[in-house]
Amino acid sequence: MTEIGRLITAMVTPFDAEGNVDYAQAKRLANALLDSGSDGVIVSGTTGGSPTLSTEEKLRLFAEVKESVGDRGAVVAGTGNYNTAESIELSQEAEKQGVDGLLLVVPYYNKPPQEGLYQHFKAIAGKTNLPCILYNVPSRTS
Repeated sequence: MTEIGRLITAMVTPFDAEGNVDYAQAKRLANALLDSGSDGVIVSGTTGGSPTLSTEEKLRLFAEVKESVGDRGAVVAGTGNYNTAESIELSQEAEKQGVDGLLLVVPYYNKPPQEGLYQHFKAIAGKTNLPCILYNVPSRTS
């Protein structure tokens, strides 16, 4: 596992003219960001349009970007959403793809109280061996 480092850039997800994820461009972008000084990249975070991507698209992005960058930089997978069980499943699958860490967003539609947030993140973190970055969105946190 590659150390996450201090400077992690949230990648956009490139699409082709037909609206399909452009995996080749995603790999080029990840490598260009590392060449420009980033220690790692976040794939499928909110900047990368996570809510609009299918699980299959996310998993393929994680795998292809990680394979492309290798150990040159960390790949942090955006696996959080408002559904704890789905976040756990996606996090476990991302771990199998070889990513170096997880980005977990607060449950943005549910807006749980503090104890609910704690239980959500605890449940996900307890089912993976990867480091988890908690993504706080103050306007969506109660």
